[in-house]
Amino acid sequence: MLEHVPAWLGKALRNVRAGHGGLAAARIGGEGTVHTGGFRLQSAAFVDGEAFDPMFTADEEDAVAPPLEWSAPPAGTRALALIVEDPDAPGLEPMVHYLGWGMEPRAGKLFEGEEPPVMGQNSLLRTDWLPPDPPTGHGKHDYVFQLFALDTPLALASGSGRGAFLAEAEGHVLGVALLTATYERR
Repeated sequence: MLEHVPAWLGKALRNVRAGHGGLAAARIGGEGTVHTGGFRLQSAAFVDGEAFDPMFTADEEDAVAPPLEWSAPPAGTRALALIVEDPDAPGLEPMVHYLGWGMEPRAGKLFEGEEPPVMGQNSLLRTDWLPPDPPTGHGKHDYVFQLFALDTPLALASGSGRGAFLAEAEGHVLGVALLTATYERR
């Protein structure tokens, strides 16, 4: 099953499992796009590969998206787009927890609870942060934050979903910055 996870993506992620092959980065990224030119994504709320604070999960009634900060994207970037997916969720595709775009194509940040200028749909067909809520006893899930540097602005309407985003961004990825948080319901 891991043969569906591209080797370049497997090297960039920790604890790779079969579901990681369905991530947006695996679909529209490519070898040489991960962390191109030092393009990085980080959060003051968690360390890459470590657990979410429960305040960002369904354990908190008014959970919001964690803060994010990114370095300068690769030269030629004209748009940034963010998608957060759970590749461990049951189903044919990863569960989308967050989708947004319209951030300025330069180094920047989103504060805790701040949304990108244009929001797309999560897997519950809403345009907001879908707090992690894996099934009890299902084990640890990865929540992979993928920030795409694109060579063209997205011509997507607000509320567009994952499929429209992937179709629009395919062939336009200059770089992708990855950051993973984990969460397990006990």
